[in-house]
Amino acid sequence: MIKISTALFTFIILSLALTAQVSQGGEPYNWDVKDIERFDVEFEYFGELDMELIALQDAIGDAEKDSPYRFGIEHDVSYSKETNGIWSELDNGDKIWRLGVKAESATSISFLFDRFVLNKGAELYIWNSERTEFLGSFTYRNNKEAGVLPVSLLSSNEVVIEYIVPEGVNEGELSLSLVVQGYRPIINQFEDVDRGPYGNSGACNINVNCPSGDEWQTEKKSVALIINGGNSVCTGALVNNTANDGTPYFLTANHCLGNPNNWVYLFNHESAGCIGNSGPTLQTISSGTLVASNGASDFALIELSSAPPGNYDVQYVGWDRSDNESVTAATGIHHPSGDVKKICFEEDNPYHANQGGAAVWYIDEWEDGVTEGGSSGSPLFDQNHRVIGQLYGGFAACSGQTNNGQADWYGRFGVSWDGNTPETRLKDWLDPVGNNALVLDGFPEGVPEYAHDAGVSIVNEIEGVVCQSTIYPQATLFNNGTENLTAAIITLFLNGNSVEVVEWVGNLSNNQNVVINLSPQALQSGENQIEVVVMEASGEEDDENENNNSNLIEFSAIIGEVSVFQLNLTLDDYGSETTWEVVSSNEVFAEGGPYQNDADGELIVEEFCLPDGCYEFVIYDDADDGLCCQYGEGNYTIENQLNVQLAESDGEFGSEETQEFCASVTSISEKVVANIELYPNPAQDILNVVVQESNSLIKIYDVSGRIVLQVLYENTGVLELNTEKLTSGTYVLFMSSDKGESRGVFLKE
Repeated sequence: MIKISTALFTFIILSLALTAQVSQGGEPYNWDVKDIERFDVEFEYFGELDMELIALQDAIGDAEKDSPYRFGIEHDVSYSKETNGIWSELDNGDKIWRLGVKAESATSISFLFDRFVLNKGAELYIWNSERTEFLGSFTYRNNKEAGVLPVSLLSSNEVVIEYIVPEGVNEGELSLSLVVQGYRPIINQFEDVDRGPYGNSGACNINVNCPSGDEWQTEKKSVALIINGGNSVCTGALVNNTANDGTPYFLTANHCLGNPNNWVYLFNHESAGCIGNSGPTLQTISSGTLVASNGASDFALIELSSAPPGNYDVQYVGWDRSDNESVTAATGIHHPSGDVKKICFEEDNPYHANQGGAAVWYIDEWEDGVTEGGSSGSPLFDQNHRVIGQLYGGFAACSGQTNNGQADWYGRFGVSWDGNTPETRLKDWLDPVGNNALVLDGFPEGVPEYAHDAGVSIVNEIEGVVCQSTIYPQATLFNNGTENLTAAIITLFLNGNSVEVVEWVGNLSNNQNVVINLSPQALQSGENQIEVVVMEASGEEDDENENNNSNLIEFSAIIGEVSVFQLNLTLDDYGSETTWEVVSSNEVFAEGGPYQNDADGELIVEEFCLPDGCYEFVIYDDADDGLCCQYGEGNYTIENQLNVQLAESDGEFGSEETQEFCASVTSISEKVVANIELYPNPAQDILNVVVQESNSLIKIYDVSGRIVLQVLYENTGVLELNTEKLTSGTYVLFMSSDKGESRGVFLKE
C-alpha cells in the first residue's frame, strides 16, 4: 500500500504569517482608508457549502490513514485582468485593477494564479474587506520559471485582489485558475482540539521533541512537510552534497510526484514539547524543480526554488550509499497524516528486499512509533545518523496506543545513486566534486569528530581564465582531527600527471593549518587542471575521513603575449538580470554575472586578458530594459592596460548591447612609444628612460596590472633601470610629474 493521496489539482495553502517570506514590502493603495466603499471593486461570489455532505466525506477521509487533511473546497475558475474586475486610473497616470471574491461562511480564501508574469514596478496585494490584513506586495521578484504563483490564505470570507501598474509599465500577465473556500480554521483556531493545522495522526506516534528524540535534534531540522493542493500528503528532507555548499536538494518519494513547482515545503512544523499537535507554520519555501527520479527505488530529488534562509536553521543531512546490509538500527522522522513532526525507531536491522518492483529496505516492525499516510518520502536514517532511503509504503499503523506490528519499506539510497542518465540517478547532483564518496556527513551541523583527519586545499585558487604561462601553487594542509598531525605526504597533479611530491614534517594540533609552497608549474594553452592530494598522514591510525583529502580546480590559460582589460560595470537595482561575455568567432574568452539585486550604483570591476585580435563585448539584460534609467543609473566602460578607454555605454539599451574593440600587443619596436623614449627595446638587463621633468615618479606594470618596479627620479636626463629580475614579457611604464603623465610599452627578453 502506497502512503499517498493524489490531489486533482496542485495548490499551495500556507499560513497568514508566511507572507513575510515572499512579501516585497509596501502596502496597498491608500491603506489608511478603511471604507471599502471608497474603492471600485467588482465581486465574484461563491455560495454556501453543503456542510452535511462535506462532514460525511471528512468522516470517511479522516478515518482513513491515506486520506490527507482537507480544509477547503477548490473552485476551478477562469478570472483575468482582461475579463473580470475593474480597472481605474489615478491622476498620476498609474492604473489599478481590483477583483473581489466573496465566499459565504468561509473561514479563509486563497488563490492560485496560473499566469503570474509581472514587469518591474507593478505590485499586487490581497486584502480583506475590513482592510485590517493584507498579503504582499508581490512583484516582478515573485515571478517563477513556471509562470505561476500560489498565494497564502487570508482568514476572511471577503477579500480583494489589487494590482497596481505604474504609468509606462506594461501590464504583464495575470490570471487565476483556482479559488479555495476554506471551511475549517487552520490558524490556531481549531474547533477540533485534537487536530493539528494540517492533519492529525494516531495516538502511538511520538513527537520528535520527546526524550526519545533527543539524539536526533540535528537531523530533524532537515525534514519538511509537503503541502499539495488543499492537502498535506508527503514528507521529504534536505540532503547534503559533496561540495558542502547548501544547494537545496530535497529528497522524497517518486510516487509523491505531481508538479513540485506548485508545492510548498514547510520546515520546523513540530510541537515544542513531547505533547501537543500544533507547531509553527511560518517557515516555508514555495516551488521546486524536479532534477532526478526513478521508480526502481522510488526516489525523487527536487531542487527547491531557493535555499531556506538562515533563521530557518535547517540541516542538510548526510548519507550512506554503500547499500551495506550491516545496518544495525534505523530511525524515521516524518509528518504522519500531515501532523507535526514525529519519530519512530527500528531496533533490529532492516534488510534488502523487492517490493512492488522497487529495491527497498524492509522493516518488519517498528519498536517505537510508526508511520502513516503523509510519511511517504520521509528519510530513513542508519545508526550513524545518515540517510539510507526514503519511505515507499507499508502497512504499519497505530492500533490504539500501540502500533499494529506491521511492516514498512523504504527505497534504497544506494540503488538510487546510479542510473542510466543524470535524470534517473542521484550521483550527478549529490557528488558535484566527483570524489565518488561512499558516505557523506551532514552540513552545516552534525559532522562527526575524528581522531585522525588531515585535509588539503589549494590556497591561491585559480578560477576562469589566467593570463600567464606559469602558476605558483600553494597548498593548505589542515588538521581536523583531535590528535596532533606530525607528518604528511602531499602530491601535486597537473593535468592528470603527478608533478611533485612534498614530504611535510611538523606539528599541527586540532583546527590548525600550515601553508606549503609548491614548485612553479608551466601551463598548457587552453584547459588545465590542478589538484593537491594528501596521500599519507601521520598517526597510529589511518585517516578516518577521506572526503577532504583532495582539492581539484579547473581553469583555462592563455599562453603568449596578451593584453589585460578592465570592465568597470555600475549596476542598477536588478543585478540578477545582467550578464556579459567577450567573444570572437563564436568562442567565449571571458564572461561574468549575474550579480546581486538591490545594489544600485555599486561598481563591479572585472579583469580579463586577451591575445592579439579583435573582439565583441556583449552585455545582456534578461528584463529587456538595460541598466538605465528607470531602476537605477547603471553604465559601463572598458579600458586597456594603458588605461585607455575602448568602450563606454550609458546603460540605455534593451535586451542586449554589443561593442567591438581590439587588442594589440605585438609590433613593439625600439622607438618612442607615447611620449617616453625607452631603449633598448626589447630590453635585457638595463632599460634606459629619458626623463624630461624632475621629480618624476616612474612605475612599471606587468600585463596583469601589478607594479613590479617603482622609482622616484629627482633629476632630468637618462635614467638607467635594472630590469635583470624581470621575467620575459610585455611591460607598461608610467611616468608622472607635476606637468602630467605619459606612458610607454617595452619588451623584456
